[in-house]
Amino acid sequence: MRGGLSGFLIFITCIALGVTAIGGVNSVARAISDGVADQGQVLLGGDLRFELNQREATAEELSHLQGLGDVARSADMRSMARLPDGSDQALVEVKAVDGAYPLFGALATEPSLPQSDLFAERDGVYGAAAPDLLFERLGLPLNGRIKLGTATIELRAKLTTEPDAVSEGFGFAPRLLVSLDALRAAGLVQPGSLVEHIYKVRLPAGTSDAALTATLERANAAFPEAGWSTRTRKSAAPALASNIDRFSQFLTLVGLTALVVGGVGVANAVRAYLDGKRPVIATFKSLGASGSFVFQIYLTQILMIAGVAIVIGLVLGALMPFAAGTFLRSVIPVPAEARLYPGALGLAALFGVMVTLVFALIPLGRARDVPATALFREMGFESRGFPRAGYVVAALLIAAALAAISVWMAADRRVAWIFVVAAVVSFIVLRGVGVAVQWIARKSPRVRSTALRLAIGNIHRPGALTPSAVLSLGLGLTLLVTLALIDGNLRRQIAGSLPEQAPNFFFVDIQGAEVEQFAGLVKSQAPTGTLMRVPMLRGRIMEINGQDVRQITVPPEGAWVLRGDRGITYSDTVPENATLSAGEWWPQDYQGEPLVSFSAEEAGQLGLKLGDAVTVNVLGRNITAKIANLRRVEWESLAINFVMVFSPNTFAGAPHSWLATLTDPAASAADESRVLNAVTRTFPTVTTVRVKDALDVVNGLVAQLGVAIRAAAGVALVASILVLAGALAAGNRARIHDAVVLKTLGATRRTLIAAFSLEYFLIGLATAVFALAAGGVAAWYVVSRIMNLPSAFLPEVAVGTLLFALVLTIGIGLIGTWRVLGHKAAPVLRNL
Repeated sequence: MRGGLSGFLIFITCIALGVTAIGGVNSVARAISDGVADQGQVLLGGDLRFELNQREATAEELSHLQGLGDVARSADMRSMARLPDGSDQALVEVKAVDGAYPLFGALATEPSLPQSDLFAERDGVYGAAAPDLLFERLGLPLNGRIKLGTATIELRAKLTTEPDAVSEGFGFAPRLLVSLDALRAAGLVQPGSLVEHIYKVRLPAGTSDAALTATLERANAAFPEAGWSTRTRKSAAPALASNIDRFSQFLTLVGLTALVVGGVGVANAVRAYLDGKRPVIATFKSLGASGSFVFQIYLTQILMIAGVAIVIGLVLGALMPFAAGTFLRSVIPVPAEARLYPGALGLAALFGVMVTLVFALIPLGRARDVPATALFREMGFESRGFPRAGYVVAALLIAAALAAISVWMAADRRVAWIFVVAAVVSFIVLRGVGVAVQWIARKSPRVRSTALRLAIGNIHRPGALTPSAVLSLGLGLTLLVTLALIDGNLRRQIAGSLPEQAPNFFFVDIQGAEVEQFAGLVKSQAPTGTLMRVPMLRGRIMEINGQDVRQITVPPEGAWVLRGDRGITYSDTVPENATLSAGEWWPQDYQGEPLVSFSAEEAGQLGLKLGDAVTVNVLGRNITAKIANLRRVEWESLAINFVMVFSPNTFAGAPHSWLATLTDPAASAADESRVLNAVTRTFPTVTTVRVKDALDVVNGLVAQLGVAIRAAAGVALVASILVLAGALAAGNRARIHDAVVLKTLGATRRTLIAAFSLEYFLIGLATAVFALAAGGVAAWYVVSRIMNLPSAFLPEVAVGTLLFALVLTIGIGLIGTWRVLGHKAAPVLRNL
């Protein structure tokens, strides 16, 4: 090792890159999770949170909550904020709070105002705070006025910090923070209105987690039919925690992909190093050294070098939480002071050691069994086959252990298994592609061009870089093509196909007494449009076949049905955009036991079948209905769809509002503005959601997420580039020999450059074609089978990937080749 590490720079970089990615990503994820746990009271806004939909707590329920500690009340709903003259309006997420808000943390506004001034009523005008976005959308100055329902609201401050915003979840519109008195004055809360009533409780100081859980259990036992959704400071932001787990798992798998791709670079570096040590190994064996002695020497050296790489990766990974704290603190909660996370770093180090062993054992074992005479005679180890079975078995066992640990540590083991299987299949298939390219080159007809003939010969000669180049570049490009096609299809659906088939508007909170007048107004404003209206309530599934849903384990794709409240409706007939797949619809004027129609796909995910019983809590009452039929629902149409449709007698007499959609494909932007203004002026309590605006928000989020994911996948591509460079470096000695012999026989530098360029071009072309095919199939499966959306092959992605592969392969190849061509012939010829 006194000779330096020049031959191992790519080895070190590949291992360090993968270890950094795995250690850093897991450290950042744990830092964020710790931040959520440490600041749970502030993020939740209390120690306990109780949420009721479409109703307020009864006197008994409220008395019980107040007996637990201090209570802060709030109400959340969507509505329309409009200018007093009716010239413009915007959708807002209204949050109405009482004087006790916030129980933890601090509300920050600009200018800073006490809440008594911020929300106070002055001459019939209530105060409010809103973020910059709402001021910009409506073109309002500070202290500008808007209409909310029937109330006049003055925007007295800009909202800069809402302490419990994370626990409230994602919103499609800017926040409008008002008082409960202002919400009541607005007239928005009517029987059946889609409003969430939230009660946050601060328990006595020092209440332990065990006492917290016991308090929650007593509340649920005291009011078994309350139907409230509960949360504690320990799970202040479950959606955030879940997303962090998913994204960290994805990034960990990307890091592991980079590490595994880098393993090919490890194998190349070890092979090239041992090839350069032929005389030393031959001397060892000539002096009586055993094969195991030689193996131990070089295994020790490889592990020492890997240790250097792992230490570099661990240092960089340990620094990531400190850097992330600076960039993420304004977006998501992280600890005020980042720290080291030994568990995350230890996992990264373990992966680094295991990948090194998996890819180093084969070339080390091959060198062990080569006799001294063969080492003196041969150019290298290329002619040798697999080493002894023990080395192959050891490498396979370590690879299996690596896969098992990856699955065991994953938050979603199904995804981890898919990754492991995909990685194994990719290696096998890419190895086959490399062999196929060499076979085609070997069987190709003789061509007249000297440069092309040399290029084809280089592709299939012994020790060719074809297998390494195809494997390393193929994995990185396939990953990028897959992610780019998924992102492209999603954005195409959101920006193109979905708006074409989706309604123009959703209208929410239409009161029963106004529904006919509302329909008449819409028909007059959009005579060519189609108005669809249905009654709507909110309900939460409490039991399935008498079993508490909290005790039921369901697949992740179906868990959303049981999480929180769902929109439900009733109907005499089968909905227009659904078809029965099993069972029969109930007859007109049915008066028997409550029946429900369930979405077929979600029923399958929950393990439901015809005749099963589903208990739903609606307005504080548990109602059990039998599944009478299953429906195929076209969710992608964005039309009115429900998981559950009940027989009308189920909710006889229950207060509810109506939901409506307006679909008018021929409507212009001016037509839509006319409808929006007319509805907002005439029915100020009706919430109007313009679908195009919502899709624009989603499209922006998908675009940002796509950039982030492709940037993360770029780590694997960087590893691929490094491995490709390493494969070229590993073959440099053979290249020098070939170039010198060819120059001696009269080949010009121009001929050699053309030959090498054509070789790299053909290898890059074959790899790009494979990446397009494999990435296209993978993206099709994800989009069409998992996301249930139409999938299309995007030519611009194909062409871009092809060009990228060719530029990358030829560019890196020629950089390495230029040094080879400058080598002097005499020293090489003397050793022939």
